[in-house]
Amino acid sequence: MARPEGVERILRNAAPHELFDKIRDVLAQRYGAHAVELLMVDYAMTRLQPVTELPSTAEPLSVHTSAPGRAFGSQEAYVVAEGSGVTAHLPVSVRGDRIAVLSVGLPSEEYAASVLPELQDVADALAHEIVVAERDTDVFLRARRATRLTLAAEMQWQLLPGRSCARPEYALGGQLEPAYAIYGDSFDWSASAEHLTLTVNNGMGEGIDAALLTNLAVSALRNARRAGLGLVDQASLADQAVYGQYQGRQHLAMLLLRFSLGTGEVDVIDAGSPRIWRLRQGAVEQIELEAQLPLGMFEDTIYTCQRFHVEPGDRLFFLSDGVYDVASPGGEPYSRHALSRAITNTRLLPPSQVPRAILEELAGHRGQIEAADDAMVVCLDWRGRPDPGADADPSGSGV
Repeated sequence: MARPEGVERILRNAAPHELFDKIRDVLAQRYGAHAVELLMVDYAMTRLQPVTELPSTAEPLSVHTSAPGRAFGSQEAYVVAEGSGVTAHLPVSVRGDRIAVLSVGLPSEEYAASVLPELQDVADALAHEIVVAERDTDVFLRARRATRLTLAAEMQWQLLPGRSCARPEYALGGQLEPAYAIYGDSFDWSASAEHLTLTVNNGMGEGIDAALLTNLAVSALRNARRAGLGLVDQASLADQAVYGQYQGRQHLAMLLLRFSLGTGEVDVIDAGSPRIWRLRQGAVEQIELEAQLPLGMFEDTIYTCQRFHVEPGDRLFFLSDGVYDVASPGGEPYSRHALSRAITNTRLLPPSQVPRAILEELAGHRGQIEAADDAMVVCLDWRGRPDPGADADPSGSGV
């Protein structure tokens, strides 16, 4: 059988566009695989699309109703017996970011439950290499597209850090809609040993103008963060960058948060921002903050931090106005009650699946009416950092 480190070496030495071919060869030679398929999830997170028939992918499969979709949703291997063989569907994910499913068909005599962890190691190795390869090839990015992206959507998707991530202290998931023609909404995150920084943006305008505004603001925030500046200076630098470019004609609403991984204290700057909701012990409530001026509205705006606390088990939602402003065909707005119901109904889903589920409910409320604005949902589950002394013997005897 293939050792994972051997597979990793093969993938590292492969040309970026040949990763799938190399994996298929390895699985055939070492595991007797007679069929191998790599299915990339599309931007809307609703379909799994094969990479094998580019430039147009083969017939996609549903994330919700297919066997590969079951592995994608559960993030666990799912094995299906088929005649004289079995097909193992394996999630392809990196640090909680779900990107694909690897389906491997094996003869029954070659399959044993003990081989499943090895196949998953192969899928994990492939996931890491796909993320690196996307810098140098369009093969995997093209396979994610169910239809052509607008130029603005292309710019926005390239700006995102991913659509989900996970660490022991937290798990995050985010989604934008309409996925193939988004405007100015965006999110960003970055983690260090002690902090998680999360930015949620709601830009004004539409099309290229909105995408350029958002790119400028997010790049300015990243530049300040990577220079080691605090939250207030990050907001001030981004505010100056946007005002310097647009002189107040365009501006961008933003939430900028920094979570202490050790204590759960959250410093936050609310610059006319998307809103925060919290699900705690079954109760849904909005976290009220003092809204400050959006980035770039006036010259030399002074920003101040506010603070709140998260507890293990809390789930936070960050929602753009494209969620609140949606109306039904009869003109009924998407109410606070409907949002609370959606938050409660998705409480058992992992954060990576929650944004998609809420946006689908929102689309059902809107009906056939075309969306007039972006809708963005970011979900954060807070687990907290375990107390290193929690399991220690309080007597100190070690007995």
